[in-house]
Amino acid sequence: MAPPEPGTTEPSTAELFTRLTDQSRQLVRDEIRLAQAETQQKVKHGIAGVAEFGVAGVLALYGVGLLLTTIVLGLAEALPAWLAALIVTVVVLAVAAVLALMGKKQVGEASPPVPQRAVEGIKQDVDTLKGNQS
Repeated sequence: MAPPEPGTTEPSTAELFTRLTDQSRQLVRDEIRLAQAETQQKVKHGIAGVAEFGVAGVLALYGVGLLLTTIVLGLAEALPAWLAALIVTVVVLAVAAVLALMGKKQVGEASPPVPQRAVEGIKQDVDTLKGNQS
């Protein structure tokens, strides 16, 4: 610590303690805001993933319906009608598969729901306050 400049006085212990208290409060508020922002982002990813899984499920259900229609038409006709229905079925199921993979990725980005950056920041702050800087 550098010596005080001429004509100035060092802050008193009470002033230093007040500053420490104020800065500690601000630090806690900032860490809470970071945790909230990080948690909100993870929840958004989770909701998007669940929605995509839902859409994939609905499309897969329609795909099963179309597949059954294809089988019926295939048995009833020789070729053209069921072939068209089969092509539509394959396309719908392919779209469902893509949405399911996208949903899985979104849900993966949402977990774990613990705000990791905020937790790490708090650990560093505690270490700093204890004097164990790394």
